[in-house]
Amino acid sequence: MSSSATSPLAPATGTATRRSRTAVIALCWGLVLLDGIDTFIYGSVLPKMLGGHSLGLTPDVAGTIGSYANFGMLLGTILSGMASNWIGRRVTVFVSVVIFTLATLGTGWSQSSGQFGFFRFVCGFGLGALLPIAISYGMEFTSRGRRALATGVIMTAHQTGGALAPLIALWLVDDHGWRTAFIASALPALILLPAAFKLLPESPTNLLTRGRRADAELLAAAYGTELAEPKASGGDKLDALKNLFRHGQWSTTLCFWLTSFAGLLLVYGVGQWLPKIMVELGYDTGDSLLFSTFLNVGGICGMLIAGRTADRIGPRKVVIAWFLLTAVFVYLMGVHMSVGILYAVVFFAGLLLFSGQTMVYATVGTHHNDEDRPTALGWVSGMGRFGAIFGPWIGGALIEAGNADIGFAMYACAALFGALMMALAALTIRARSAARH
Repeated sequence: MSSSATSPLAPATGTATRRSRTAVIALCWGLVLLDGIDTFIYGSVLPKMLGGHSLGLTPDVAGTIGSYANFGMLLGTILSGMASNWIGRRVTVFVSVVIFTLATLGTGWSQSSGQFGFFRFVCGFGLGALLPIAISYGMEFTSRGRRALATGVIMTAHQTGGALAPLIALWLVDDHGWRTAFIASALPALILLPAAFKLLPESPTNLLTRGRRADAELLAAAYGTELAEPKASGGDKLDALKNLFRHGQWSTTLCFWLTSFAGLLLVYGVGQWLPKIMVELGYDTGDSLLFSTFLNVGGICGMLIAGRTADRIGPRKVVIAWFLLTAVFVYLMGVHMSVGILYAVVFFAGLLLFSGQTMVYATVGTHHNDEDRPTALGWVSGMGRFGAIFGPWIGGALIEAGNADIGFAMYACAALFGALMMALAALTIRARSAARH
């Protein structure tokens, strides 16, 4: 359902409420930082694990385990949006962080590839559950004209985690072993989670839809947010899911899902296998890990640039342009050139790649109303996880077959497909709008 006008039940303004909203964004940023570290730490320690034949891993098995984690993310993202509508977004956030933190610790203590794969699956479930809810928080506690920027700001935490993960690996793995990297990446949650438990509010919209009007209006007043009257749904708990397909919406939903498929194939395929592919192409191991850091630093810059641009011209246009440019830079990553120039290419690939996928979330979030947004984001991220499963698998299969040199070309094709799908989504939206008028 396209975004509808709201009727502010308890509007409030002023410095105090702005600070309160900033605190919510900051807490979401910190939680997504944990998500980013845990997501990318696997790819950062993978070259060392494969080089030492740890747990009997081969490139093919490692790619399969990466797919386990992403299948867990698929389930987590699909279920989290609906669960948050039923039990509250705040509880869903806390449960997801506890799950992926405990699973990351379990990964570090694994004694076999089977245990390792199981804990990566559970970790993925928790990681996947957190992200759509954090983005929903950011959009709800931000003014309408800055929602794409808020999404980009929160997602810079994911890329900051991706930039920190290789540095954690460089710091710990050589001297203390790969297990310490997983354990160290889980420890910050022990500090941040209690603060979030104390300071993170429930969603006012969620409270209203669950019949707690007085609490919802108090929170909306305290944080200066707009509160929309809930739709009459007859108490149907699956109403938000059904709205993704009603009134001809199914075609747009399908295009959004396929765009997310392409974007997450890129994010997790390139993110996980970049260090190993670079080693296979003849680059030094240290450079290969730093390529991951440059990729994610580029992603941080891209989130801010894409967010501000999307708020001005619309996130759909940004997604199309970013994915087209991503195809160019990802292809160039596989071309032999000097290391200095390659660092620049990797930086710009990261700038475009990660923020392009993030603007898919911004597109979906702005397209749907407050009530349907968590479910819509959960499903677009969840369906995209099929790409996240396929991306690591195809990288492992290519390396196992000795064809690492064509990996970046295949990932570039995925970017072109993503641009095409978002263009088709824009056409379906325009067609429905024209039909209504």
